[in-house]
Amino acid sequence: MRTPPHVILLLGAATLWAAHARAAEPLIRRVAPEVKLAYQQARELAAANYKNARAQCDAVTGNPKDLCIAEAKAARVRMEEEARAKYEDTLNAFTRARLRIADANYDRDKVRCDGFVGNDKDVCQAQAKATLVAARADAKADQKTIEARNEARDDKLAAAWKIAMERCDAFAGAAKDQCVSDAKVQFGK
Repeated sequence: MRTPPHVILLLGAATLWAAHARAAEPLIRRVAPEVKLAYQQARELAAANYKNARAQCDAVTGNPKDLCIAEAKAARVRMEEEARAKYEDTLNAFTRARLRIADANYDRDKVRCDGFVGNDKDVCQAQAKATLVAARADAKADQKTIEARNEARDDKLAAAWKIAMERCDAFAGAAKDQCVSDAKVQFGK
């Protein structure tokens, strides 16, 4: 049975991607101190921006002041969480950041709703809750989608590896050793 050309192209693309990802790993380790510095600077900037915004909030009173403080807190959470997610550079970190940002925005929206009365306040609170639920659901769904794609990619690479090893079984001696060595290089094993 002959292998269709599109399968060969897909396997080739997958192996090239895997080899590139493996080759990039040492580069990531070398820039880690720079990434850590950028993370620390982002946290310091977030703290400074929060302090300045909070100082401006002291000029107003009542609900506008509460809203000003809540907006400053939400902005700080956003900056810190985005910086932390970039620093950790994992799917869980990005998802956790999106969830915490959604919670901070919800807290801000609740304060905004306190400025309304009656039915307008109820509608505002319901809208704020709906926005929170939607943002949290989207973050979790995106995480599951990415995990499923990663799992599928790994399964495809494992299958391609198995095919490569099967091809090597047709050889003997030095030719087989060379084939296995080439496959290991190709698949980064």
